[in-house]
Amino acid sequence: MLLCIDCGNTNTVFSVWDGAQFIATFRTATEHTRTADQYFVWFSTLMEHHGVKVQIGECIISSTVPRVVFNLRVLCDRYFNTRPLVVGKRECLLPAPPRVDEGTQVGPDRLVNTAGAFDRHGGDLIVVDFGTATTFDVVAQDGAYVGGVIAPGVNLSLEALHHAAAALPHVDVTKPQRVIGTNTVACMQSGVFWGYVGLVRGICDRIRGEYVQPMRVVGTGGLAPLFLQGDVLFDRIEDDLTMHGLTVIHAHNKGKAT
Repeated sequence: MLLCIDCGNTNTVFSVWDGAQFIATFRTATEHTRTADQYFVWFSTLMEHHGVKVQIGECIISSTVPRVVFNLRVLCDRYFNTRPLVVGKRECLLPAPPRVDEGTQVGPDRLVNTAGAFDRHGGDLIVVDFGTATTFDVVAQDGAYVGGVIAPGVNLSLEALHHAAAALPHVDVTKPQRVIGTNTVACMQSGVFWGYVGLVRGICDRIRGEYVQPMRVVGTGGLAPLFLQGDVLFDRIEDDLTMHGLTVIHAHNKGKAT
């Protein structure tokens, strides 16, 4: 069995892949102080609770938080007796290397999303990921990551608004009934929701203008389905795109090794 680990700035996701499907997926808050032993106790307890009895034989890690990678490596070595592949490291090969400015380090999450999106939908794509940041990844016809856009995440924007303006409350992200709010909460919800609808559409339109070729838009991340309500922004929503990308990269490396 393959254990896929995606560590983001906010959450870390563990998924077990049996070669055909994900049979277990668990999520925890990302904490750089968490030890390998703590990860194992948390993971094994949830596996036992859900009655999932498998033997992990291989691991792959994608992390946007460098400080957690060491303990995740120790977890894989100590408890699963395997050396994990780490996306972004020299030994982890990509199906198509990124084409960006020399010296630029592309975030592992963006490389993984690119691999997963290309495997499912082919090239000439824009992948919009609603995470801690809202990212736009441009996937070329041959599957290479060729650049993109990074914007503040939805929840990050709400937190900044709440903390910077003392009179504004913390609100949940939801689609408002009307664009014109008649109270403070409704005004904030409208600004965030319709503001991000406009942001996604506007950036995608400008990317298409520069790219020239027709492009499809794939949405992913926890808030992607919410914004599907707002307008026709995406050609497809993929809730497991990052995890799928990890299986694609792992299979590519396994194939190269054999």
